[in-house]
Amino acid sequence: MTDPRPEVQRRRVFYIPGYDPMPPRRYRELYRTEGAAQAGISGYDLRLTPKRGEGAYGWQVSAVIDGARVESDVEVLVWSDIVQASMSDTLAATYWQMVRTAWTYIPSGVLRRLMLMRKGPVIAALYPVGVLLLQLLVAILAGWAAHAVLALLSPWIGVVAQVLGAVAWIAVIWAVLRWFRRQDGRLYAYYLMHDYAFSARHRGANPPELEARMAAFRAAISEALRAPVDEVLVVGHSSGAHLAVSILADLLRAGAAPSRGPKLALLTLGQVIPMVSFLPEAHRLRADLAYLSTRRDIAWVDVSAPGDGCSFALCDPVAVSGVAPEGKRWPLVFSAQFSRTLSPERLRALRWRFFRLHFQYLRAFDRPRDYDYFRITAGPMTLASRYAERPPSNSRIDIPVSKYTSTAP
Repeated sequence: MTDPRPEVQRRRVFYIPGYDPMPPRRYRELYRTEGAAQAGISGYDLRLTPKRGEGAYGWQVSAVIDGARVESDVEVLVWSDIVQASMSDTLAATYWQMVRTAWTYIPSGVLRRLMLMRKGPVIAALYPVGVLLLQLLVAILAGWAAHAVLALLSPWIGVVAQVLGAVAWIAVIWAVLRWFRRQDGRLYAYYLMHDYAFSARHRGANPPELEARMAAFRAAISEALRAPVDEVLVVGHSSGAHLAVSILADLLRAGAAPSRGPKLALLTLGQVIPMVSFLPEAHRLRADLAYLSTRRDIAWVDVSAPGDGCSFALCDPVAVSGVAPEGKRWPLVFSAQFSRTLSPERLRALRWRFFRLHFQYLRAFDRPRDYDYFRITAGPMTLASRYAERPPSNSRIDIPVSKYTSTAP
């Protein structure tokens, strides 16, 4: 006689966003609308209610999937304030970040090695440099034009015209650059520049304020592992993936996962780990990747898609970082297969919408296959059981690429 009790009845989910200055409520709304859409497509029931009690931002999910009722508590681990503080408002500071970031990635050979794997995220990294330089060139030319017009007056007003021309040149440059800055909601050049500069500032090491926040995140996850739940699932999206790796590596080293407690799982989505792990001072991250990849007390699944040009799609972050140890078990790397899980109509509508595609992992698929974010976070199976028989994608990249492989300073 089989046991009718589902494997998971209660779950804690911790979502770690990427480099995002926006408040966490956007993720609740995304989950609510996209979860309802996926439930309608896939034929299950999914309902959200506000978080009960105080504490970090989150929501409750009640679902009936495959005939089983599951209660999930979703919590967003917020570091948007750190992101906001790192995003300079001044033009000069942004251009200085550009120079410093380019100097970190290009002369070291890191950018060239990243390009050997996936050109999409490297182009995304070069995009803000190219756009900011083009904007600066346009501003200089506009300033020169203003100066040239005033120079025509020099035979009549002499030195005054020259002074006014110089002032106008500087003023026009500043005004044009400020105008471009206000358009960044569409261009994303400043946003991307701040993103890459954040990792490059310490050449792959985490800044102290981020380490302190990660310690707080680790404490929250440790507490959940002592709660009466069946699974504790950590989801790291984009830049949040490398934070999740280090947080869980620290947690397991400290013995904070009780042997008889909930199942612990890590889901990384659209990861950009090589952008950090390939840097010279990323000793901590490389050590954490190597450590986590051998653990038997965690399941780690990495999902990406070649259609997501902002991620290192199907790149095994442990292997490509050159730190794969003997006995490596994780991550299981496979594709969300946008070309199959999204209809041709949806794909056409999303063409050239790179950021939208980078968030597709958190959204509904109109032709779902074996990846469904809402079944994973609210369904009756653990992550380990769901993908126990799932083979890795044949097209994954799992060869050492990084020049820097040391795991200690």
